[in-house]
Amino acid sequence: MSNTKGVVAAGHELTVSAAAEILDDGGNAFDAALAGAFMTFVAEAVFASPGGGGFLMARRAGSDKATLFDCFVETPLKRRRDGAAFFPVHADFGPAKQEFHIGLGSSATPGAIPGLFAIHEALCRLPMKRLVEPAARAARIGFPLSAFQAYLFTVIAPILTASASVRRIFAPGGKLMRAGEIFRNEELGECLEWVAEDGPRLFVDGDVGRAIAEESLAQGGHLTERDLEQYGVAIRDPLYWRHQGAAVALNPPPAASGALIAFGLAYLEAISASGGAIDALALRQALAAMNEARKRHGKDLAERLAGGALANDLREARRHGGAYRGTTHVSVIDAEGNAAAISLSNGEGNGFVVGRFGFMLNNMLGEEDLASGGLDAWRPGTRLSSMMAPTLILEPDGTITALGTGGSNRIRAAILQVASNLLDHGMSLERAVAAPRLHVERDGAVSFEPGFPEGAETAFRALGDKAHAWPERNLFFGGVHAARRHGDGGAEGAGDPRRGGVFRVV
Repeated sequence: MSNTKGVVAAGHELTVSAAAEILDDGGNAFDAALAGAFMTFVAEAVFASPGGGGFLMARRAGSDKATLFDCFVETPLKRRRDGAAFFPVHADFGPAKQEFHIGLGSSATPGAIPGLFAIHEALCRLPMKRLVEPAARAARIGFPLSAFQAYLFTVIAPILTASASVRRIFAPGGKLMRAGEIFRNEELGECLEWVAEDGPRLFVDGDVGRAIAEESLAQGGHLTERDLEQYGVAIRDPLYWRHQGAAVALNPPPAASGALIAFGLAYLEAISASGGAIDALALRQALAAMNEARKRHGKDLAERLAGGALANDLREARRHGGAYRGTTHVSVIDAEGNAAAISLSNGEGNGFVVGRFGFMLNNMLGEEDLASGGLDAWRPGTRLSSMMAPTLILEPDGTITALGTGGSNRIRAAILQVASNLLDHGMSLERAVAAPRLHVERDGAVSFEPGFPEGAETAFRALGDKAHAWPERNLFFGGVHAARRHGDGGAEGAGDPRRGGVFRVV
């Protein structure tokens, strides 16, 4: 990167532009990642919000170790006794509909704002006010709604029209905004400027925190000021796995993703060691085995193929309820070699805007598999498990790759396949991201994109009604946004076209 300041990849042009602006202004990769994260709240509001949570996988230049900042959501400390406001809606994905649960009772304690401030204090150079500027400016001035975001509006229309407060932002005049129309959220812009000035206490005992607690009490939520006060960002050591000589830094427990991806890599390596080809059929086997490992809590297959420590990580992840839905991701590597992979999620939002602050709280307590006893049986005061997988790959020649994706339970499959494309097949970053993907459900059903070799497609189709051939690449299979810095200083990026991805070398 001798003549560049860095490389950025994300799910929206404005997100990439915000991060690039900060790199151009002398910020490092972590400054740029935070600017991108704030912009996702504005430009990718279906996926991310100050009312949600996320993870940053960070590696300082020259270090052989990464750090995981866990600012994911947490279950409330107490369950309200008089019943929570909690109701189902159905999102329309075209071929299928999915039930979500919204209302104030669906919201877990948010961690996004405490997390971004903890990252800023630990890793950043520029003032927080500077990092918020691009997002606040876009929210205030407005921007044309992209075709992809407009499509997402239609998918979760019941959530974006659930209350007058949310309709005011996403469906002014009673109709959902369409592609090309100017989207503004001035209240959110003001909120972001305010928090940059006052700090994270604004979301605890300041005006925003008080609004969260008061509305929760009045409208059937579980959250109180004590939940906001007691929340803490967790700093964790990544789960490391080696594959083809590369060190892969993965999201550790209580997240479920890292152990499962490591298990998949170990499975592929076992196939290769026994003389098998790492091809589409091997990937199908690995993905099916990952499901089995998940189902068995890491026993049996995990111990045989990935060792006892990995099995323990799988078991630990299963002790926590799971929240695996709407997610976006930003990857940044700067000229010095600092690397940031940040994944953020708000679920789909709870359908109600907090005060006049322009954002919804998450609906993470609406996960079907949150607790075996049902949707209202979550364990209080517990950091939720997540399938989000911000990942760094450090190769022996000094090449480093930052990547991550949205895609619910398809996240682990997408990261495994892109990592394998890079490390097993030596693909360029763009080719590794664009290559066709498959996904294996728990019941053995296989969904696959076009472009696999004829022999593999024939094998998939032989599954009969458990074979789901997609006519084109689709957001169902995730959106891997990745940045890469080579050992010689060269840079490349990839924004996944499945989710409106964009990249830029600055």
